[in-house]
Amino acid sequence: MTSKPAASGRPVVITMGDPAGIGPEIIVRALCERPQLRNQVLVAGDLPTLRRAIDLTHAIEGMANEALVLEEVAAGAWATAPTDRLRAVQACVLSERVPFGCISARAGRAAADCIAYAANLVLHGGARAMVTAPVHKEALSAAGLAHPGHTEFLQALSAEHAGVTLAQMPVRMMLSSPGLATVLVSIHVSLREALEAVTRERVVETIRITAAHFGRCGMSNARIAVAALNPHAGEGGLFGREEIDIISPAIHHAKDMGLNVSGPHAPDTVFMRARQGEFDVVVAMYHDQGLIPVKLLGLEFGVNTTLGLPLIRTSPDHGTAFDLAGTGRASASSLLAAIDAAMRMSAGSSQ
Repeated sequence: MTSKPAASGRPVVITMGDPAGIGPEIIVRALCERPQLRNQVLVAGDLPTLRRAIDLTHAIEGMANEALVLEEVAAGAWATAPTDRLRAVQACVLSERVPFGCISARAGRAAADCIAYAANLVLHGGARAMVTAPVHKEALSAAGLAHPGHTEFLQALSAEHAGVTLAQMPVRMMLSSPGLATVLVSIHVSLREALEAVTRERVVETIRITAAHFGRCGMSNARIAVAALNPHAGEGGLFGREEIDIISPAIHHAKDMGLNVSGPHAPDTVFMRARQGEFDVVVAMYHDQGLIPVKLLGLEFGVNTTLGLPLIRTSPDHGTAFDLAGTGRASASSLLAAIDAAMRMSAGSSQ
């Protein structure tokens, strides 16, 4: 089998996700559908769980010809392991396999340990980026994790590594699909709270974090469009003053920082304009404003990227899908898109 070497001799590390969900099987499926990736990635997981996923995938009609062999890799030995296999490191303690589709503290702890292993590997230079398979927030909580999800956990791990506080490492969520990328000023809060989160400081910070991410990935002059909050960008104050009092001053401040930013643009057209190639990324004022247009283009290719971390982290845009776990029907398309994004970002990164 002929494979290209990984950039800089370092892999992209993929976390297993919740072992009761579809994470392990979509990882296996991805490496069966795209065998050339086997020379690019390292999986941080539980080996018996990954073997179960391999057995399940091999039983699927049409997959038998892409038989995959699991290769356990010792710490630091990724580069010397056979390149045509699923190279994995035992990154958690799981005394026995967990049943599919069940929330459990054991599964949550295993998933959290894999995240911590992968993050530390990237932060210490042993991998170039990380891709996270889905976790279940209830399982993480049952395991006693103090953080509700990937973003907050990775923020805490990265801040500790850098010796700074959480407030000194603000993060943002970017969701992308082919032709459109959006970064959110606020994420999982009520709409009323989201409106209150549209402050001059927060908008400037979001623009700055967005520009820093694209610059790190080799696009130092990314075209950033900022969406307005109100219909028709407020119509000169007739439909609200947020554009006049908050968003426009934030954009002017960002321009003074030397950033290639424009707006506020009417939110009912700015995403279409970005998809047509006018902008590289859109800063959206709240969760649904930014995510509806991206998800409308197709969840199967959606990628979630955490901006603001000292590492590159992407993930598929779906959850653990407990109802599909163990059936072999889960698609690897979004995971493959996340792997491709991580490889592309890290290829232009100075990390």
